Amino acid sequence: MAKRYKLLSWNVNGLRAVARRGDFVPVFEQHKPDVLCLQETKAELVQLPAEVVNYDAYNADFNWSQVKKGYSGVATYSKEKVPVVAKGLGEPRYDGEGRVLVSGFENFTLFNVYFPNGKASPERLDFKMAFYRDFLRLLERYRKDGRKDLVICGDV
Repeated sequence: MAKRYKLLSWNVNGLRAVARRGDFVPVFEQHKPDVLCLQETKAELVQLPAEVVNYDAYNADFNWSQVKKGYSGVATYSKEKVPVVAKGLGEPRYDGEGRVLVSGFENFTLFNVYFPNGKASPERLDFKMAFYRDFLRLLERYRKDGRKDLVICGDV
């Protein structure tokens, strides 16, 4: 029987603010997730307090925006060390925004995704729809490669 995981996904709308308010640690203590996926972290690794980067016995991986400070970003915390399969979709026009972390667990592949919002302008709506299309293509490639168990956490 495959190991069961307790997954938790949370759009933090700013990980530094969550840490300042003291809301970060209680989520772990209350829910005790095996894996915690955060979206809209809005911070580079060097901007985060040590207790957030190195929380307890969790391993943490981060992906943040390279194109705009304080924008988008995702983080995945896991009780076990798992390889990061990819940071992004493999498309530079998306990957600079730090929206995707793909982690390769033994029995599944986890996609932690902060999907784009298209409300700002027609160009951002086009960007959003293209992102969705290319994300679905990525999932299809994973399935064709024999990875049947795909888990998607995120802010859609």
